[in-house]
Amino acid sequence: MILVTKWFGVFLVDRERIVKKVLFEKDPVAIAAKLAKVQRGELLPEEEGLAVKRMKVAEPRLSSLGRPEFLDSSFIRAEDYGYSQQLRQKAMVELGKIRTREPLPADRFILQAVRGMDDLIEMINLMSERLHEWYGLHFPELSDYAREERYAELIAQKGLREEVLAALDLELESVGAELEEKDLAVVRTYAASLASLYDEKKHLESYIAGRMEDVAPNISAIVGPSLGARLISLAGGLRRLAVLPSGTIQVLGAEKALFAHLRQGKRPPKHGILFQHPTVHRAPYWQRGNVARAMSGKLAIAARVDYYGGEFVGDSLNEEIARRVEEIQEKYPEPPPRKPQRPKEGQQGGRRDRPGKKGKRR
Repeated sequence: MILVTKWFGVFLVDRERIVKKVLFEKDPVAIAAKLAKVQRGELLPEEEGLAVKRMKVAEPRLSSLGRPEFLDSSFIRAEDYGYSQQLRQKAMVELGKIRTREPLPADRFILQAVRGMDDLIEMINLMSERLHEWYGLHFPELSDYAREERYAELIAQKGLREEVLAALDLELESVGAELEEKDLAVVRTYAASLASLYDEKKHLESYIAGRMEDVAPNISAIVGPSLGARLISLAGGLRRLAVLPSGTIQVLGAEKALFAHLRQGKRPPKHGILFQHPTVHRAPYWQRGNVARAMSGKLAIAARVDYYGGEFVGDSLNEEIARRVEEIQEKYPEPPPRKPQRPKEGQQGGRRDRPGKKGKRR
């Protein structure tokens, strides 16, 4: 016998004969509540009540009650038991309301925060480039003494070249042109907007770091909260990252190079966004692939521990990574010898043979 759950009830079926059944109430709210439990992977009391020994089930969710086996249950029709399609439609609407009101996992907020950070960085870069060109007409030398948010803050707070020089305690002769008061006022307002974006970026970084310590402490311990949050964003969530193999984690962020390898036969990428980690970035080029592979393996473990709520193991994972990096450094101290390039077809010793031509006789 096979246990089958439909949207209107639970059935115990022997081939195409219904042995027992428990129908749901003809109330869209009550039906939606039961379907929400089904979607969350929970067991219904009706399912447990109909369970018998040595039975099979029609879906993996019920695997604790029996072995899953496919069954074409189209012969169980809702109309035969007085359940209309209008009732089903109302139940689906109520189900949508229930699911949208459920609390979201914290990694969803991290994912959105990382994407918001990317948008913010892009906007900052565009506005900073424009401000350098704009204020550079008046004081082009300022970019040599102030950068990023300091550059914007000086312009927003001081404005005039002389006041900026006084704030920096500098004495130099600028080649910039003079600005009228109305032009300088607009530039200062623009610089103030850019400075506020820098402040928002710092606030967002602090938020991501705090959430990562709560949601993924082991990942944060290995690669830091910022890079860990980007890994979660690239994977599509902590759950998705927890089920990815270490080889996929190793090349996250290098999708273009990976597709070029698969489609055009180019060299496969040895690392993706993990290149931003100092351990990978500072390693010699011939060791980076092995270092990234070792780190991605421990990240796969850390993601699973974080997702399933295990204990903190970040320190031990870091120690294992450090030992593996030392082994790589001892095993590969020198770069591998370069393979000699094969001569192209039709070439011998660097000279191209001309077909159909014979040497001259003397």
